[in-house]
Amino acid sequence: MAKIISIGTAVPAYCHQQSAILQFMQKAYKLGKDDSRKLAYLYNHSDIDKRYSIVKDFSVAEEEEWNFIPANATSKSLNDRLDLYDEFALPLSLAAIHDCLNDQLPINQITHLITVSCTGMTAPGLDLQITEALNLPANVFRTSVNFMGCYAAIHALKLAKLICDGETNANVVIVCTEICTIHFQQEFTLDNAASGLLFGDGSAAVLVSNLPTNESTLKLKSFYSEVSHKGKNDMSWKLSDHGFLMKLSAYIPELIQLDIKAFVGRALAHGEVQQNEITDWCIHPGGKKILEVIKSQLQLDASDIATSKEVLWNNGNMSSPTILFVLKEMMKNSTAQTANIFGVAFGPGLTMESFIAIKA
Repeated sequence: MAKIISIGTAVPAYCHQQSAILQFMQKAYKLGKDDSRKLAYLYNHSDIDKRYSIVKDFSVAEEEEWNFIPANATSKSLNDRLDLYDEFALPLSLAAIHDCLNDQLPINQITHLITVSCTGMTAPGLDLQITEALNLPANVFRTSVNFMGCYAAIHALKLAKLICDGETNANVVIVCTEICTIHFQQEFTLDNAASGLLFGDGSAAVLVSNLPTNESTLKLKSFYSEVSHKGKNDMSWKLSDHGFLMKLSAYIPELIQLDIKAFVGRALAHGEVQQNEITDWCIHPGGKKILEVIKSQLQLDASDIATSKEVLWNNGNMSSPTILFVLKEMMKNSTAQTANIFGVAFGPGLTMESFIAIKA
């Protein structure tokens, strides 16, 4: 059975306190007193303490010192933003890969590479850049998962399992890298404000293989996904002349609240596991309200969402790598000999994607 051997993570150099980002946003949006107060309320109740970015402006108090978005300039073009993605995505990805493979597998034994991103795309792409930087063989298997959003890491894990099930000696490296903050939009809208409040930058890499089991290895048991089309207009991610535009409706937690219990029931049945057999809940921390409604609908304890809340507190929502940050903490901190982990994430569509992994 295909197994998650290890997970590595990386974040950019600039760490921004949520309070500093709030002050930046109030100035960048040129908000009046009432709107500033409303935005401050949202930030103060976000359950996010800090986030990371390749951009230093979010902690710079003086507008004259802003570089990414000069105070009196128009928004950067899509081309400018993708240039930043090209500059920073590769080193961030390599840092995560090296963290993942440390003492687990020599780089020259990687047989398959899956890159995941929804915040930048070029051709030649990140997969080829990584292949060249790591000096991987010219015939290494490569594929990319693009523009799927926050649930894309689970989709990539599903592909990795298919590969490992078909090739005994496969060593699949997945790397999810998102640089969300380069798509900051200066126009003050509810969608832009929500994106500016939630998202940060980060990368996570996973080694999936049929290698011998160690004490923290997780076997990938099953996957299950559904699309709730009634939410297709409430979460979206589109290209524009001035970067990518996020649609993030306030109704998303309500949509998840309506569907999550039945969805989880079907996913558990598909994996032939009962809910009371789940020992760990690896929930994508898409936001405070999402975690709250899932906890309520599934009748979970506070401890069941503690790791997801911790990742949200320390990193915000980084899109695709985020659930892997949660899973890494679970693998690192687990002392139990056996475990049944249920993971779930959400994205455009509205797509719900899940997995069950076991430790035995």
